[in-house]
Amino acid sequence: MKALAYGGPGKKAVEDRPKPQIKAPGDAIVKITKTTICGTDLHILKGDVPTCVAGRILGHEGVGVVDAVGAGVTAFKPGDRVLISCISSCGKCEYCRRGMYSHCTTGGWILGHLIDGTQAEYVRIPHAETSLYPIPAGADEEALVMLSDILPTGFECGVLNGKVAPGSTVAIVGSGPIGLAALLTAQFYSPAEIIMIDLDDNRLGLARQFGATHTINSADGKAAETVKTLTGGRGVDAAIEAVGVPATFGLCEDLVAPGGIIANVGVHGKKVDLHLERLWSHNIAVTTRLVDTVTTPMLMKTVQSKKLDPTRLITHRFKLDQILDAYDTFGRAAETHALKVIISA
Repeated sequence: MKALAYGGPGKKAVEDRPKPQIKAPGDAIVKITKTTICGTDLHILKGDVPTCVAGRILGHEGVGVVDAVGAGVTAFKPGDRVLISCISSCGKCEYCRRGMYSHCTTGGWILGHLIDGTQAEYVRIPHAETSLYPIPAGADEEALVMLSDILPTGFECGVLNGKVAPGSTVAIVGSGPIGLAALLTAQFYSPAEIIMIDLDDNRLGLARQFGATHTINSADGKAAETVKTLTGGRGVDAAIEAVGVPATFGLCEDLVAPGGIIANVGVHGKKVDLHLERLWSHNIAVTTRLVDTVTTPMLMKTVQSKKLDPTRLITHRFKLDQILDAYDTFGRAAETHALKVIISA
């Protein structure tokens, strides 16, 4: 089969690989129909995720058709259309029983990280019964690809951890796919203000279309000052960090109001400074999380009922043999105006 393989920092290539085989009774082999590229894949390529080794097939998102199942799988059969969760969960260990699927002792974020992933024609899914979701008849597969990772990530790590509430004020730092996913799902809770901050005017324009009440281009270094003006000098109740660089985390520290929450979503490859010399008395909380995908079934229902339209995040489409072009387009988002790219296998 064809697959996109990581060759070490800065290196990737389309390679011929053997089709994956069942290794454990709980496995399923899924023939990929549609996948995508995540900002985390770019972090891997930059060398920010040293636990991902050279030779790994990248990708942790996608939809497909079950090709084969292990002897222990009864919930799925060959021919079933399925959504692949970016998090693999056994459903039995201590962490899974607490709803922390991301820390499953034999799963978690392993696809495209510790085992071969979804940017290929086929993928092996461990713990298939608790890591795959049946696709409802008539569902839009492209929309459901957004439910593999970015929508539950923006919702769980940003909106839920940030305790977004009716009438609250929210700032989302970063208007990329994850930040926009947080924007879309924050509106479930009717906050009074959602302020989107980015360096890209195109993405800020999309944020306004998606429901942001205010947008700020932070290039002039005055974003915190502008937010304070918009909030009567207070700052925001929830500052959601959706980039993963020191400057954006520092901006969240400047934006958060006393009693507020900094909800970190971004993948950080470098250390950041926490200014407790200034914030120690401000009653703030800082939350971190790797998405658990516990909200995927609920989000799938909101998509099916047309309450949420994740296809608005899709800007480009490619075939699997064009995946290097897809990476180039996604990696140059400021020039190409890319958000999510769909790759059809």
